[in-house]
Amino acid sequence: MEQPTALSELGARYLELLAEVSRTGRNLDRQELESLRALGERAAEAGHGLRELVAHCLGAGRRAWPALPGVAGAGSLGGLRRTGEALLVAAEAAVAALGEGHERAQRLAIRQEEAARREFIDDLLYGRSDPGALAERAERFGLRLARAHAVAVAVGTEPYDGAHPVARRVERELVGRFGERDVLLATKDGRLVCVAPDGAHAVLEAFAALALRPGPGYRVATGRRHSGPGGVVRSYDEALGALDFAQRLDLPAERLRAEELLVFPVLMRDRAAMAELVRSVLGPLGGARGGAAPLLATLAAQAEAGYVNAEAARRLGVSVRTLGYRMDRIKSLTGYDPSDALHRYTLETAAMGARLLGWPQREL
Repeated sequence: MEQPTALSELGARYLELLAEVSRTGRNLDRQELESLRALGERAAEAGHGLRELVAHCLGAGRRAWPALPGVAGAGSLGGLRRTGEALLVAAEAAVAALGEGHERAQRLAIRQEEAARREFIDDLLYGRSDPGALAERAERFGLRLARAHAVAVAVGTEPYDGAHPVARRVERELVGRFGERDVLLATKDGRLVCVAPDGAHAVLEAFAALALRPGPGYRVATGRRHSGPGGVVRSYDEALGALDFAQRLDLPAERLRAEELLVFPVLMRDRAAMAELVRSVLGPLGGARGGAAPLLATLAAQAEAGYVNAEAARRLGVSVRTLGYRMDRIKSLTGYDPSDALHRYTLETAAMGARLLGWPQREL
């Protein structure tokens, strides 16, 4: 025997309830309304839209109207009017119950889709799944992991979540310009993440421009392009590393590229050696009046200004004379002369290591 479809079962139940209401004139009870909600939910799961369900029920009711017991057996015009009113009330309640069931199924489907998306994003960015299975799941979300991909990560003045207005605006504009294929946008750990394939450079550029649009306090870092499922993880880690270095070094740039910051992972690869360099070269600065911090800031400002004294003094907010005094103190305390190219490189490298290690605020 052929199984009844969701629509045929719904139509039969709706006519059964109309027949009962036409005989008794009563309202639909809680159990009957819940049965309609369940049928609306089942129809939604079968792929039927709410408009289709309402049209199906109202059409079936219109065709069956003359044969309904209360209509066919009405003994007077007043009785027919009362039956008609009861049927309209029942139809209104039935349609509302169908809509509630249909919406319930849609909300559940959305929650399940969001949960699957979050799980996929976690596995993709942390590399916690079998590459083959991950590639199959990626197709569902518009990614083909056999290609090379790059990841851009944006941070703002407050953590991002899916409801954040900046995140929603970026997603809306990106999807509107580039479509949903081959682009994945998500929030992760308070950051906004964009995964795009090699060749979609315009996507990452647009993502960065949109994420930086609110103004100061926003920053975007982009990892290098790498192939395969593991390539997304590598690019994501590079982008996070660039953001971390930029924060620790207080870099002014709003847009960071991992390839431009590769020197920092190299410098920090041997943390013990870097700590020893900072201690041996810059440790004596701790004996200066006011501590080492002002002199470290002076070295950083000089490096950023290309050792143009007037510009470095302007950045520090001090006079050129004060700047010269500080540079002399650095030379006398450390024994390294900033005017000597090798000494300057040593001082700058040690100063950068101090900022990465948090010295002198933290003990080495």
